Amino acid sequence: MRKLFGTDGIRAVAGEAPLDRRTIYAVGVALATRLATEAHFKAPSEGPVRVVMGMDTRESGPWIGAMLTAGLRAGGASVESAGILTTPAIAFLARQHGFHAGVVISASHNPWRDNGIKVFGGDGYKLPDEVEVGIEEEIERVLSKDPLLPEAPASPAVNESYRAEYIRFLLDAVPGLSLDNRHIVLDCANGAASVVAPQLFEPLHGTVEITHASPNGRNINEQCGALHPEIVAAQVKVSGAMLGITFDGDADRALFADENGKVVNGDAVMLACARDLQARGELANNMVVATTMSNMGLEAAFARSGIRMLRAPVGDKYVLEEMRNSGASLGGEQSGHILFPARATTGDGLLTALLVLDLIHRSGETLGRLISDLSNYPQILLSVKVREKPPLDTIPAVVATIKAAEEDLKDTGRVVIRYSGTEALARVMIEAASAEAMHRHANAIADAIRSELGV
Repeated sequence: MRKLFGTDGIRAVAGEAPLDRRTIYAVGVALATRLATEAHFKAPSEGPVRVVMGMDTRESGPWIGAMLTAGLRAGGASVESAGILTTPAIAFLARQHGFHAGVVISASHNPWRDNGIKVFGGDGYKLPDEVEVGIEEEIERVLSKDPLLPEAPASPAVNESYRAEYIRFLLDAVPGLSLDNRHIVLDCANGAASVVAPQLFEPLHGTVEITHASPNGRNINEQCGALHPEIVAAQVKVSGAMLGITFDGDADRALFADENGKVVNGDAVMLACARDLQARGELANNMVVATTMSNMGLEAAFARSGIRMLRAPVGDKYVLEEMRNSGASLGGEQSGHILFPARATTGDGLLTALLVLDLIHRSGETLGRLISDLSNYPQILLSVKVREKPPLDTIPAVVATIKAAEEDLKDTGRVVIRYSGTEALARVMIEAASAEAMHRHANAIADAIRSELGV
């Protein structure tokens, strides 16, 4: 059972456990030790353990990176820095240059006070749960020895060429892409996309309006980005743009706004991309992997096109695991993590944006028309702050409200209740043919959780 790692690395308020200086240092030492001995991290070449590191734009990133680097070096690893760069860029670089691992200092969509540590293997993939458990055991051993911390750890020099290399990789993935002199709006969430998007999109023969690309360390995700897609949607209407694209803080996911200023989530993007891959004979087994959060309307739309939808647990690493097991060539999450394993080892919001633009360019259609037949069931997602995360099936009041909802909805809806893997939240998702029933049951379950576990 993992204690530190959630569904996307270690994440907490910067400066507080487990992102305090002592634990961060121990993470570095433990990771270096495991990289040298764990069979999962088979060395791509002879010599010392090598790690590439990047970060998003949070003000805590530099000191966390410096302390983590000190721990890695104490454990015998060498560290190279790519500076501010997206999470999928680090996964790409780790694989491309034969590093033993790639590490990202980021809390993705969380507020600026939070931060996190994400780890990729040298193959560019996120770590399996059992490997993370082994790293946690090593962290505990390091902490038990009460390590002496460096007072002013130094950060490695930034290799500026890595950013340009990643941009070339993205552009090479979509040869011949053009905006056809049309207008798009990009919301960079004041995050890592801010340093990549201008160089990536501006040569594409169109008008590129870039917003929220002035990070100051504290404005990442603040009323912008993928958590607030309505912002870019409104700007599309104001500008008369053909498309809006919005990223989260580390740009591993993207959401869209169509030509009418309507928000387009990951479900709709998967539908458009799946049909395109199917038409070109590239949709393996006519199958797509989504998650428990994807709408029943998506499943129905896939069925009309002869496409089968599998559901994985929430978390892009679990989607990818199911894809690798089933041989699927497309998968993703409603939240905007879209996985194209033939092109990348992890979700990449910038790559997704380019592939959607390429689909629009080749088809001559707008995004709105490409997904016009997608009809979603009413769906609500409530987030309840919790003080702890005991198994929900051990709380009678919560079990009773969930059972009542399931019995009432039966074949006309779905109930999905889970804890967030990255925040102290319980997620209550209800989908139903009746909006009234959806709201009633969602509120009842949320109230029960709040009563038993609320802050």
